[in-house]
Amino acid sequence: MHQKPGYTPVHGEWSCAPLFFCMDMDMATVHSGEIGTKKKVKRLLSFQRYFHASRLLRGITPQTSLHLLDEDYLGQAVHMLSKVGTWNFDIFLFDRLTNGNSLVTLLCHLFNVYGLIHHFQLDMVKLHRFLGMVQEDYHSQNPYHNAVHAADVTQAMHCYLKEPKLAQYLTPLDIFLGLMAAAAHDVDHPGVNQPFLIKTKHHLASLYQNTSVLESHHWRSTVGMLRESGLLSHLPADMTQDIEQQLGSLILATDISRQNEFLSRFKSHLDSDDVNLEDADHRHFVLQIALKCADICNPCRDWELSRQWSERVCEEFYRQGDLERRCELEISPLCNQQSDTVPVIQIGFITYIVEPLFEEWARFTDGSLLAESMMGHLQKNKEHWRHKQQDLTGDCPGQPPGMEPEGKDRTEKGGERAVVRVSLSRKPK
Repeated sequence: MHQKPGYTPVHGEWSCAPLFFCMDMDMATVHSGEIGTKKKVKRLLSFQRYFHASRLLRGITPQTSLHLLDEDYLGQAVHMLSKVGTWNFDIFLFDRLTNGNSLVTLLCHLFNVYGLIHHFQLDMVKLHRFLGMVQEDYHSQNPYHNAVHAADVTQAMHCYLKEPKLAQYLTPLDIFLGLMAAAAHDVDHPGVNQPFLIKTKHHLASLYQNTSVLESHHWRSTVGMLRESGLLSHLPADMTQDIEQQLGSLILATDISRQNEFLSRFKSHLDSDDVNLEDADHRHFVLQIALKCADICNPCRDWELSRQWSERVCEEFYRQGDLERRCELEISPLCNQQSDTVPVIQIGFITYIVEPLFEEWARFTDGSLLAESMMGHLQKNKEHWRHKQQDLTGDCPGQPPGMEPEGKDRTEKGGERAVVRVSLSRKPK
């Protein structure tokens, strides 16, 4: 039986998952006659996703419109793809040039560049169908967790896969898994974080027992779309199952609650100098680290790109805070626009989340040119935010709430999601 996106077998039965979160405040009106916070939240979050049934059963295939673009735009997009391996790649411009199809266009190009279509004998119609489904299932109304973020993470992963220390050991399967996990790692993200789902008793939190709720959903949704599209149906069953499980391992690695586990293990390997890239398990672990880096690499970009991402993620935080206020819930850390400024959030994010991970990545790559460039941007961007905070308050920002070091229980991914109980502040999911 093929699993559909949004459906997960529970005790032998299919549990329908209402995944569409309408964050539009006009649709989220709380009527005065409703009684209690729980009822209000249920009303806000009970909308089923549009087109919940199988696209294939309805005879609908996702459409990409790159071929409909003006010739000048198409030419510019093709020119940008020729430089897709450069760190200053402007994903926002590329998304405009591809008429909002940056993820599909980028993945098709990279699959060709790496020879994955030929190696895995992929059907182009099925590939376009799958990539279109993934792109479509990102919520365009999210300021941050949308298909452009997925494309940005995929482009970063491509850069990391090209690192000289790593590239020579990668197999076609490694590359396929790395790109696929990057593209789908946040699919169908609702624009709110895991603690919000837990405290509102959302069905996804119950389904995944309050553990890696969003990451598990991203993975299960991806598996459902793989099966629905039939992209891997020609491969042996055991190989398909292995691909699905490895995709899950990669996507689940982005869970903030496991950040300390991954960082400690990575540092231990580097200290012992025992990373063996000829070993499949070691390569998979490095791919997990690479995906974690790609997922939070925004502060390592050029200032203009980094600034846009920072403003977008904070806008998404603030929207959650507004929703919590409307639902009469406690406002989550970093989600209060009146007290949590963008510079303070970003300085904390860089200090407690990004720097520790990227310092180890730079050590792994033996200080590659890309690593040096990223660390340079990181320090410059941190100073930019310090100056902006000083302009706002006249003071140098201290430690922001929700960014406490070891021993505290709140953390936030300044380039990402929410507040999670962990022992060491890192990237929230």
